[in-house]
Amino acid sequence: MYKDFYKLKELPFNTTSDPDFFFPSSRHQEAFSHLVYGISSRRGIVVITGEIGTGKTTLCRTLLNRLDKSVKTALILNPNFSDLQLLQMIINDLGISYVKKTKLDLVGAISLFLIDETVKGNNVAVIIDECQSLNVRQLEQIRLLSNLETEKEKLLQIILVGQPELGEKLKSPALRQLTQRVSVHYHILPLQKEEIQQYINHRLKVAGADPKLQFTPQAIEAIYDISKGTPRVINIICDRALLAGFARGTFAIDHSLVQESAKETQFAYEHHSRRP
Repeated sequence: MYKDFYKLKELPFNTTSDPDFFFPSSRHQEAFSHLVYGISSRRGIVVITGEIGTGKTTLCRTLLNRLDKSVKTALILNPNFSDLQLLQMIINDLGISYVKKTKLDLVGAISLFLIDETVKGNNVAVIIDECQSLNVRQLEQIRLLSNLETEKEKLLQIILVGQPELGEKLKSPALRQLTQRVSVHYHILPLQKEEIQQYINHRLKVAGADPKLQFTPQAIEAIYDISKGTPRVINIICDRALLAGFARGTFAIDHSLVQESAKETQFAYEHHSRRP
């Protein structure tokens, strides 16, 4: 409804994982660097964790868009399947041809593919999102895949992405062999307070917003109080605030619009006293 009013090419605060809107906060840039390092140096297993809404999936999609073409990739967004189905999903996403469907056949097909890509000078990375939902058997299957290697390097780089529960699950004695193979583990924290304004301006710029559209400093303070820096919550509040601003016919998104939006979206707003 507000898209034309604010001269937007697209909605700036969608909660979809759109890499075009990736904001390189200090923590997201660190996470990105850890991922690139883990893949390029063939470290085997890399773990990325973060709370709900901190931008893990967007980070993964951004990584896929920016990796060199010599890195063949697969992205598994919903791994809530059997260990056999998980292997099939990886094979399908990598474009590997196979006939038989036993686990041994699937692992053999992956192994041949990895050897062939290595001979060509290529690397292969599999990113598995929402890994906190994987069971011990599935994670053990991933460990077995990580064993595919030459004398000098790993043939397959595996990125496990999930909520903090993934980190807790990896502490299980049943998964100690997998945990020992994790070479890099990075936990994404929410945006810092001073990054909120930059984040909002970044998304507005990407969406082509009218330069007159601004969130006031008081509105930014309120958004931080509500969201605690979680990008998904920021998006929800800002989207509703723009709708409220459109209803009032204003290009200045102020503190009152943010408060109103917080109530409508059921996020509690706690007023903190501030120095004048």
